[in-house]
Amino acid sequence: MDTQIAYRRVKMHRFLRNPSSWLFLGLSLAVILVAVSGAWLAPRDPLAVKTSDRFQSPGSQYWMGTDNLGRDVLSRTIAGTRMALQSCGVILVSATLLGLLIGVVSGYYGGVVDEVAMRISDIFIAFPGLVLALAIAAALGPNLTHAMIAISAVWWPSYARLVRGQVLAIKKREFIQAARALGASDLTIMWAHIIPNIAIPLLIQVTSDIGPALVTTSSLSFIGMGAQPPTPEWGSMVSLGRKYLLDYWWMSTFPGLAIFITVVIFNGLGETIRTSLSPRR
Repeated sequence: MDTQIAYRRVKMHRFLRNPSSWLFLGLSLAVILVAVSGAWLAPRDPLAVKTSDRFQSPGSQYWMGTDNLGRDVLSRTIAGTRMALQSCGVILVSATLLGLLIGVVSGYYGGVVDEVAMRISDIFIAFPGLVLALAIAAALGPNLTHAMIAISAVWWPSYARLVRGQVLAIKKREFIQAARALGASDLTIMWAHIIPNIAIPLLIQVTSDIGPALVTTSSLSFIGMGAQPPTPEWGSMVSLGRKYLLDYWWMSTFPGLAIFITVVIFNGLGETIRTSLSPRR
């Protein structure tokens, strides 16, 4: 275990020495801060309708203009940050926990359990992710909760296969054999010895999936299968603004930029974590 602790310390030291790590970590924390304190940062109520101020262009009064109902686009974009991160958090936590459970059990026991679990995951992987998520969301009904369930259902197989591969390699190592020889139960071995040793690959995968989770959620909202009006969600805001894109470009542009910037930030964070913590390095 001392070797494992030293190994993790080396990886953390490598991560902290990378200037890009500090940059993207700081930007990610800034996005999270906006999401947490959005109610105080937003200059106006994101749901307040003021028809007398419809289609106001960006200026000193409304920095990002107003939409077709006179709602402040800046306030709605800020409020959408919390919605976006909450959605991504629920999706990734759900997919990770389900994939971790299935992957650990499948890889540890093997045999029929492994065969059944992997064939089920193959069924999900056989379909394009967005198409399958769209089908599940349409079957459940168009709202954000159902969209998150649909995306989680589509993404768990990738985590299950990642975890299974790690478990297959780890369960043959000497410290697992020693724990089994000392009488440790299967549950103890999986919880205390296997899961801590697959934490780094799992962390790399989760951080790399934040951006895609945000894009997928926004895509479902864009086509009407996610958040419903008047919820200030970036994808639905872009969808609303496309009707007026030629004359009132700001309605779609600013929430679209919010999606782009947030995805770039978290993709950068995931890449720095991957390059710093990857076992191959």
